[in-house]
Amino acid sequence: MKVVIIGAVAGGTSAGAKIRRNDENSEIKIYDMDYDISYSGCGLPYYIGEEIEDRDELTPRNAEFFKKKYNIDVLRRHEVLKIDAENKVLTIKNLETEDIFYENYDKLIIATGAKPIVPDIKGSEKSNVFYLRNVRQADDIKAYILKNKPKNAVIVGTGFIGLEMAENLKKLGIHVTLIEKLNQVTPGLDSDMSVYVEKYLRSKDIDIILGDSVYKLNGDSLVNEVALESGKVLNADFIIMSIGVKPNTELAREAFIELGTNGSIKVDTKMMTNIKDIYACGDCVESFSLITKKPLYRPLGSTANKMGRIAGDSITGGNLEFRGILGTGIFKIFDMAVAQTGLTEKEARNQGFNVAVCHNIKPDKPKYYHGKEMVIKAIADKNTGKLLGVQIVGYTGVDKRIDVFVTAITFGAKAEDLFHLDLAYAPPFSTTKDPVMYTGMILDNEINKGRELITPKILNEFVKKGKDVIIIDGRVSRQYEEAHIEGAINIPQAEFRNKARKFDKNKIFVTYCNKGVTGNALQNILINNGFKKVYNLSGGHKNYKAQIIKIDK
Repeated sequence: MKVVIIGAVAGGTSAGAKIRRNDENSEIKIYDMDYDISYSGCGLPYYIGEEIEDRDELTPRNAEFFKKKYNIDVLRRHEVLKIDAENKVLTIKNLETEDIFYENYDKLIIATGAKPIVPDIKGSEKSNVFYLRNVRQADDIKAYILKNKPKNAVIVGTGFIGLEMAENLKKLGIHVTLIEKLNQVTPGLDSDMSVYVEKYLRSKDIDIILGDSVYKLNGDSLVNEVALESGKVLNADFIIMSIGVKPNTELAREAFIELGTNGSIKVDTKMMTNIKDIYACGDCVESFSLITKKPLYRPLGSTANKMGRIAGDSITGGNLEFRGILGTGIFKIFDMAVAQTGLTEKEARNQGFNVAVCHNIKPDKPKYYHGKEMVIKAIADKNTGKLLGVQIVGYTGVDKRIDVFVTAITFGAKAEDLFHLDLAYAPPFSTTKDPVMYTGMILDNEINKGRELITPKILNEFVKKGKDVIIIDGRVSRQYEEAHIEGAINIPQAEFRNKARKFDKNKIFVTYCNKGVTGNALQNILINNGFKKVYNLSGGHKNYKAQIIKIDK
């Protein structure tokens, strides 16, 4: 059997390696347009920022490696121009010699990946406008910085790569301005979690412009000004466009391979396309959500590796099948870690779920053992109790918690199940009741025990609509005097039981403290004394204070 793979990096090389592990006799060839065939795309910002000093650490496997270890022929700088699916023939161009030749196959795997979205902006063709998708592009950015010693950089887009580049350029002494078309950074998060990232970025002297976009890039031979739609003009020594990627599927489309709703290649669970003997994997392929079972495009190296392995297994008669993804992601910005998995609140509501939401602010380990607070936002389905998604912003221990949540969602856990997890505990690693467990307890209280939560946004809407809401601040007087929600009555918990009897039980009450625990205690007192409608403010005053600027906007 002769297998040809179009594209290397994560998906293509994983597929080739799996084919060889299953079948010693197949002929395997990989054609790739690039110079580097297997590299860590996620490590590129850290190479530019000199966190990774040796370029070879990003490209540990070359063509010789694959030939020696797997007996796979990897041909770099070769572009497949056409797929003749009926005759199983490829038209290929050697990009170094310009020669065109033909290659037949028995089985074909398309792993053409994704490419940066290039906006139609005047001036974007100039040489100091960069994209970051491969090692050569990283080389170009690094070389430009070394040669020109730039002082100001503008990054367009605030996704993973944009923010990672902001950190690394800042560490090189370059002033960074981020431009984001939306009214929040980190488009993949809900806005009430992105505020924490935005505040942290500003504390690191990163300029942020939200709700605006690039109109024109000014300059003669090089860009020296960025003109925005709002009329603002920014000085810039170079620009990095980081507004996302799209699947590289022109070759597949021209071969009449079926594409999904977002232009990525549609495959079944065995990674087979609609055309017999043609498979696809990696960033060019449409995935689907484990939760909704609907199509989902989230190009990540981890998913590409998984898809490649399954494609290689399928071709050689294996039984592996793709099970879908949650869209899990994590990145670092300076000392902050940002992670997410599953559905955001916005996505869950759009999908028609009856949503329960909580904001849990807890340290990753005891304060006496240098614990640092993390904010966990969790979304669950009130009808089934099942966990739907989680977002975490913190400093240490974020990766550990997100992976627990990923595992729980993957296996259909309910919010109430989280409390019963037998998680590892010792002071250097966790609190006695881990933040994961606390998150389950909070959601369980809302879903199953009538302890409803209210988000700062909804509380603000209540007040604006003139609802007769009595807001109780259960903190000590000193905390109340420093800052409180407008109109709140300060009744510390120690005095609350006696004073609560005087309230009208038919009115709406919202209780809160600093982070939520005492607010829940006041809520319990009211409910246990026959009060009809009592909410606890999700994340307490700490979360409210973080949200209020965005809410007022």
